Amino acid sequence: MSTLTYPEAIGVGLLQGVTELFPVSSLGHSILLPAIIGGRIQQDLDMTAEGSSYLAVLVGLHLATALALVVFFYRDWIRVISGLFTSIRHRRVRTRDEKLAWLLIISTIPVGVAGLALEKALRHALGKPVPAAVFLALNGLVLLGAERLKRGGSGRRRAGHAAPLPEVPGMDPAVASDHRLARLTYRQGAWIGAAQILALFPGISRSGVTMSAGILRGLHHEDAARFSFLLATPVIIAASALKVPELFKPENSAVLGPVVAGSIAAFVAGYVSVRFLTKYFETRSLTPFAIYCFVAGVGSAVYLSV
Repeated sequence: MSTLTYPEAIGVGLLQGVTELFPVSSLGHSILLPAIIGGRIQQDLDMTAEGSSYLAVLVGLHLATALALVVFFYRDWIRVISGLFTSIRHRRVRTRDEKLAWLLIISTIPVGVAGLALEKALRHALGKPVPAAVFLALNGLVLLGAERLKRGGSGRRRAGHAAPLPEVPGMDPAVASDHRLARLTYRQGAWIGAAQILALFPGISRSGVTMSAGILRGLHHEDAARFSFLLATPVIIAASALKVPELFKPENSAVLGPVVAGSIAAFVAGYVSVRFLTKYFETRSLTPFAIYCFVAGVGSAVYLSV
């Protein structure tokens, strides 16, 4: 059984808050770093060990990161939820917020179904350091491939999937982004959402694959990131609802204190990360993350195989 300490929990919380939102795979890093560091940390943070509560701990930290997303995007969620109720009440999908609400629901269904069917099997089969390293390297190739296909070979192409909205002085950038996202068809949204299924493989980043899918559908980088973060929120919360109760089993009582400390760290790191990334992707691309994932994945696979 895991004997997670407070320093370990805070460290993992900071790691989770950053890597869940950066397109570099939080689960992959949560598996690889303990294996590379070794010693007690490797023993305490081994999700495949008999009686380990580490996976439930990670889900708790994921929930804290999701709450950071809710806080950061709370204006968007107020508009989306209001749009959903309006759509149901009037039995229509007419406004931007109504369309975006149903787009997020439809885009979440594929990974919800796949997660229930495959998550446990994939975790047991592939939740080990070397497979995680291999998938981290593949994650880098996915990111790089999306950039190359989007660019046509060079340069950061900024054309969206439709003609851009005319600039309106003083228009909230978040509202303008929601306008562009609402132009996605339900089929396009489902395709982007389904990309999250790949994140069931440890080492594949949820935000990375959904951003890549969005970019390939013609979204701006900043809109692809925004849609990815909005999509991640209900998925993480739903997964947490299934897994977090395990933390309250009697045998896991010793880790509750560290989990609270780690969750606070994950919340802070997640909020800072999403604030940074929403600005970063206004002018920059996935390429640096692609290079990092490929080098770190290959290097980790070689190191752990020796």
